[in-house]
Amino acid sequence: MANIDRKNVERIIEAIGGKDNIEAATHCVTRLRFSLADESKVDAKALDQNALVKGQFSSQGQFQVVIGPGLVDQVYDEMIKITGGARATKDDVKSLASKKQNPVQRAIKTLADIFIPILPAIVMAGLLLGLNNILAGDGIFYQDRSLIDVYPQWADVASIINLIASTAFTFLPVLIGWSAVKQFGGNPLLGIVLGLILVNPDLLSAYNYANAKLEGTVPVWNLFGFEVEKIGYQGQVLPVLVSAYILAKIEIFLNKRVNDSIKLLIVAPVALLVTGFLAFVVVGPITFAIGNVLTSGLVSIFDSFAALGGLIYGGLYALLVITGMHHTFLAVDIQLIGSEGGTFLWPMLALSNIAQGAAALAMMFIFREQKAKGLAVTSSISAFLGVTEPAIFGVNVRHKYPFIFGMIGSGIAGVLLALNNVLASSIGVGGIPGFLSIFPNKWGIFFLGMIVVLVVPFTGTLLYGKYLLSRQSNGLAQEKSEEPVASEQAATTNDVDCDEVVVTPGADLNSEKLVVDISSPMNGTVVPLSEVPDPAFAEKQMGQGIAIIPSDGKVYAPFDGTVAHLIKKSKHAIILSGPNDIQILIHVGINTVSLKGEGFTAHVETGSSVKKGQLLLEFDMDLIKQAGLPIITPILIPDGQDGIQEVKEYEGEAIQGETPILQVRY
Repeated sequence: MANIDRKNVERIIEAIGGKDNIEAATHCVTRLRFSLADESKVDAKALDQNALVKGQFSSQGQFQVVIGPGLVDQVYDEMIKITGGARATKDDVKSLASKKQNPVQRAIKTLADIFIPILPAIVMAGLLLGLNNILAGDGIFYQDRSLIDVYPQWADVASIINLIASTAFTFLPVLIGWSAVKQFGGNPLLGIVLGLILVNPDLLSAYNYANAKLEGTVPVWNLFGFEVEKIGYQGQVLPVLVSAYILAKIEIFLNKRVNDSIKLLIVAPVALLVTGFLAFVVVGPITFAIGNVLTSGLVSIFDSFAALGGLIYGGLYALLVITGMHHTFLAVDIQLIGSEGGTFLWPMLALSNIAQGAAALAMMFIFREQKAKGLAVTSSISAFLGVTEPAIFGVNVRHKYPFIFGMIGSGIAGVLLALNNVLASSIGVGGIPGFLSIFPNKWGIFFLGMIVVLVVPFTGTLLYGKYLLSRQSNGLAQEKSEEPVASEQAATTNDVDCDEVVVTPGADLNSEKLVVDISSPMNGTVVPLSEVPDPAFAEKQMGQGIAIIPSDGKVYAPFDGTVAHLIKKSKHAIILSGPNDIQILIHVGINTVSLKGEGFTAHVETGSSVKKGQLLLEFDMDLIKQAGLPIITPILIPDGQDGIQEVKEYEGEAIQGETPILQVRY
């Protein structure tokens, strides 16, 4: 491994504002990560001119300097020696960086971190409630009668489905309590107990509160003459969120001050007792009222200005996805369902997904490259099934106009839904399956909106894209016409085993012009690096290569070689050395270092010898997705390797292990 120039490390420190500007510093497999006191002191030009630096950018309060695999460890060690600073963990840097976000950003991030882990349970409940709607809804298959009215033998089946589906919403405070207390730094098991306390069957259900209030039959506790309503908080969000925060802070306070020998007897009982009283006496009544006021106000606005509300929310929802603010509205949807019996926001979300998918699909007829066409198709299918990120980030935002036409279509559909008061009884899968969550009496309007978001974005994107193509210069057309020649030349050097070094046909044996084919280390779909949602990879700051959207959670050795480096704790990235001393980096997912190795299993270690096709890593794709992280996996040939003149990407879409994906020319 090459030695680094200490002066270049000193210049990096100077360029980021000096050692006094560094609050904490850590590194991952490719980059230095800083929490800086003042990012305005960064000299970006000096960093760009530094021989060690491949790139630099700021993200979520962290300033990141891309060094590349292999060298980043040395640069970090040298930097610590120079500054005399303490080594920090990624959590330390992340924690300090989050403090630099404004209150709104922190609130959005916190809500997202709380609700993303429980999203699978909520989506499951929504799908099953949709299935129950089909069985029990009047007028769907028979006039004024439901399917179970006509076939009563299905009634108990529908009852069991409804029981399973409604459980997640009935015990929603339990799910939120677990996730929120964990997020706030407390014991998640205490969060579960807190949630169970708030929905204890001895309490009046929140769903029956309105009727009991009208009848004057709300049960109360009499605490020394002070009456407290004895009600539960089923389907409510705010009461358990605030109570979970209080519980976590009390637990943290006690843990710091109570002797270890009696913690078991003091911490949990006191924390739950104090929080329980506060929840029923103060927090619950206040937040319950606030939640009802907020939802009533939102309902009133849409009642008074339905068209405007539908246009704004339906049209701009895709923008919320880009900023990450869409997670905030998950809590609003749940609150609307609990308080009003249905949400008018979620149907617009479902159609916004379809709109972005339709725009991406239209790009298939605009793109000329096979890879781009494949990405347009696969990302549009994903959007039609409710997951829009591949379509939005991979296709639409990059080309701008598909994203805009998608918003136009969803805005028009939003007006249609809002004017007709289309409601969802639950939150399920977005996109086309979203109709299952819509009240059956509004299916007709929802399907009409679905037609709008399919036709308007697709047609608009296609026509405008064709117009842009017609204006392309002759130079671009000539460049395109030469691509088949390049492909034929590349074809003369393929059919090469990835673990062999092959002399290019016709080359001088003494010229050392060699070709190495690199096979795919995993099964999946090949996409360009530009589709990776991380500028260090997308802008090729560390090297050339491709990315793979894996179809299973396994990484295999693409050639005979050695494990040059494996991130020991997180196990999310591995560097292999192979034929002709070539090195490749396989980086599973984006920001997966934050999982700290959870869901990853390494079958090798640094220094291990490996054979082509040997299993190196296994990873849990579902766990990564549930954490809200992309599973797209960059495969890089890091810069700085001696003798490499060119790295060529092989054409292809869906690939299997051992399929050539990169060709390296020396």
